[in-house]
Amino acid sequence: MDDFENKLTEIHDRVLNNALTEEEQNNYTESLFESIKHINEYGEELWYARELQIALEYTQWRRFNETIERAKTACKNSGNSISAHFADVGKSSPMPNGGERILVDYELSRYACYLIVQNGDSRKKVIALGQTYFAVKTRQQELIDNFDSLSSDQKRLAIRYEMAEHNKMLVEAAKNAGVESSLDYAIFQNHGYQGLYGGMTAKDIHRHKGLKKSEKILDHMGYEELAANLFRATQTEAKLRRENIQGKAAANQTHYNVGKEIRNTISRLGGTMPEYLPTPEKSIQQIEKEQKLLSDK
Repeated sequence: MDDFENKLTEIHDRVLNNALTEEEQNNYTESLFESIKHINEYGEELWYARELQIALEYTQWRRFNETIERAKTACKNSGNSISAHFADVGKSSPMPNGGERILVDYELSRYACYLIVQNGDSRKKVIALGQTYFAVKTRQQELIDNFDSLSSDQKRLAIRYEMAEHNKMLVEAAKNAGVESSLDYAIFQNHGYQGLYGGMTAKDIHRHKGLKKSEKILDHMGYEELAANLFRATQTEAKLRRENIQGKAAANQTHYNVGKEIRNTISRLGGTMPEYLPTPEKSIQQIEKEQKLLSDK
């Protein structure tokens, strides 16, 4: 634990004072939470609550445990098993008189960590970093778990349908933030695309893909590109609501920042930037027709 605490103190002040470059901050976030990750005998990743407490800068276990309890409630309300994500474990701690006491601790899944940072003290800089990190990683794992057995075309359909639903939620969240007219929303959407696509607007992406005027860019994305855009939409919608962001400019900047953060994550993971991913030969509409013909047989 001492090595970990020393690692935190080396860079802690620079993080709080925003003295890190964006790349340094991203690397710090990755190394911070990866450094306390453990792999059990079954090859499953986990985090210990006591170590996460230190990483998230909670000085008192009582206060951090309150956050854990809120996370447990969120876990239960989402239909997941609490025990599957928050496993009770005890750790012995030496006492001054030579005895030992058992400290309450938990083995946490990545999803549990995600719920904890979502329910944490949003005033803490490190909580915001953790929200991004665990949200990105959790979503990636969900996609892997849910789509491994599907064909490429089926993955595209599944994500495209989910994208349509989440875009409705994004429209509502943006409207609540002050993005009201169709023009306002088009500008808002462009900010998200520019963050994710390295400055490219929707019109630029449309042209880059060589699409006709009537064709929608989301209908001509592969599942990997769609997944990145789905994550952009879900996280922007959540951030707008969670932080009660108000004003067109603030909403636009939020959408851009989320898109850029996802782009940075793709880069850190060694992935392909969305604008360089191939455009599928079939559109979503063509796949839908093919799927319907198969189901009718």
